[in-house]
Amino acid sequence: MAADIRERIVKRVARELKDGDYVNLGIGMPTLVANYVPPGIEITLHSENGMLGVGPYPLDSEVDPDLINAGKETVTELPGTAYFSSADSFAMIRGGHVDLTVLGALQVDEKGTLANWAIPGKMLKGMGGAMDLVAGAKRVFIAMEHATRDNKPKILKKCSLPLTGVEVVDHIVTELALIDVTPAGLLLRELAPDTTLEQVQSVTEPKLLLPPGGPKPMLT
Repeated sequence: MAADIRERIVKRVARELKDGDYVNLGIGMPTLVANYVPPGIEITLHSENGMLGVGPYPLDSEVDPDLINAGKETVTELPGTAYFSSADSFAMIRGGHVDLTVLGALQVDEKGTLANWAIPGKMLKGMGGAMDLVAGAKRVFIAMEHATRDNKPKILKKCSLPLTGVEVVDHIVTELALIDVTPAGLLLRELAPDTTLEQVQSVTEPKLLLPPGGPKPMLT
């Protein structure tokens, strides 16, 4: 069931990729987006640790321990892959050269403020590159399950956890919906076919706005 939920989310995010995009995928669920790039769309994957042109995960026979992404996972390289320092990699991000980033989240609020790196009382490993990505990428997508394990909202009126970035998120994709962050509030653009508006609203703290004609069926 969890795998089906993740697949639905990352497939929908992948539909937002445009030919020629330079894309950075966050650790965890977002990395799976690369498996569902639509036919005819070519993207270049960027990794914060200094790699442009990241390929798919290797087979056991192909593993090269020197080729890792920012999440310390082994990866492969595509023809034309470039390597550079972490400083250069972050200069690309901060310079606005990443077209789209996909990140996970612990909380997102109605203004697009993001908390995705720390839970009080648990060991902190640092914010990583997320702070730079949300500030520098042209479009920020959040890929996450709509509610917590105990069915509490993760989309809130105001984040309560330590923040990653303020008013930085453009779109939220969950197993239930595709939501756009707009100046007026959260717009429910698409609704999953196996849910209802009432169900989505019940696990979403802010009041969701509806487009003219209502939300469209969520694409898969």
